[in-house]
Amino acid sequence: MFQLLLCGGLIVTLSMGIRHGFGLWLLPMTTERGWSRETFAFAMAVQNLLFGLAGPLAGLWADRKGAFPVLIVSGTVYALGLVGMALAPTGTLFTLSAGLLIGVAQSGCTYAVVFGVIARNVPAEKRTWAMAAAAAAGSFGQFLMVPVENGLINAWGWQAALLILGVAALAILPLSWGLKEAPQEAAASAQQSVAAALREAFAYPSFRLLTAGYFVCGFHLVFIGVHMPSYLKDHGLSPTVATVALALIGLFNVFGTFGAGLLSKHFAKRHLLAAIYGARALAILLFVALPLTPWSVYVFASLMGLLWLSTVPLTNGIVAQIFGVRYMAMLGGFVFLSHQVGSFLGAWLGGRLYDMTGSYDVMWWISVALGVFAALINLPVREAPIARPAVQPA
Repeated sequence: MFQLLLCGGLIVTLSMGIRHGFGLWLLPMTTERGWSRETFAFAMAVQNLLFGLAGPLAGLWADRKGAFPVLIVSGTVYALGLVGMALAPTGTLFTLSAGLLIGVAQSGCTYAVVFGVIARNVPAEKRTWAMAAAAAAGSFGQFLMVPVENGLINAWGWQAALLILGVAALAILPLSWGLKEAPQEAAASAQQSVAAALREAFAYPSFRLLTAGYFVCGFHLVFIGVHMPSYLKDHGLSPTVATVALALIGLFNVFGTFGAGLLSKHFAKRHLLAAIYGARALAILLFVALPLTPWSVYVFASLMGLLWLSTVPLTNGIVAQIFGVRYMAMLGGFVFLSHQVGSFLGAWLGGRLYDMTGSYDVMWWISVALGVFAALINLPVREAPIARPAVQPA
């Protein structure tokens, strides 16, 4: 289990760490290329949407063939997307590389695929904790990579920084050996079919509620991650404040995500999810209502870090708890698709409303309302395993 968690954690650290710093490229790229913020934001939105759309397919591939081939292909495509992002001369080509290639690549080398391997190879009583450990690695990746990416931009320029990250993404390939497992197809005849598993999940109210709540998680994360550096600069704060803030989110997310896994042993996961979303709404409300200073930014970033990815192991843990592990990666991919639809709107709508109104105020208030909504809809989720009177034939 140690090798699995180590390699899985390092893959998530790298893949999520790189993407968490993309907001640092918004201003230098749009300034040099003469693009609007919406152009950059739209590419990030497409990236998040493709991340979600490709997730169920990547998850099904990993459920049937194991994670290894999925990770090999995804790591290679990730590197190509970063190189294309650096070299794209037009907004269209930038969207194809930063949006399409990187989005599809991320679907195969982040949570759904890694969590599927963990769910199949870790005992049920340790499953949510193990997922929390892998998610915490992704949080550490943000803490580690954001300052590194900012340093690369300052030392080598934004274009060379992306090329260096493209080479770094290739480290996913050797790490994927630690997640090799036997293909699952041999036992498929005694299990549900894919179609039966999907019908069962989408007919179950708790699955739909979890999916709707995860939409809000994606909206919050990508809006803040992509647009907060520009929001702070618009209010006269230095880029260093934004870099420190993003790093603090990553640092405190390590504790928040791992802590969520530990708390899940003592409290209902649905109650923890409701508390997380409610606390996000309150933190955002106070952030926009109080005077903006470097220290208010740091406090907000620390609080949001505790709440950032702590939803991930809880949500995926409930999915595995209800439906079992046979199609864990695929079902996790569908839940994550909702997350990424929220991410698409968080990225794109932030840029769109900024270009229309000249500020991010409307987006902040939308974020508060969505946090309250997500807190309420997680309360009625049922965590017990679904009752199956008879195994459905493949």
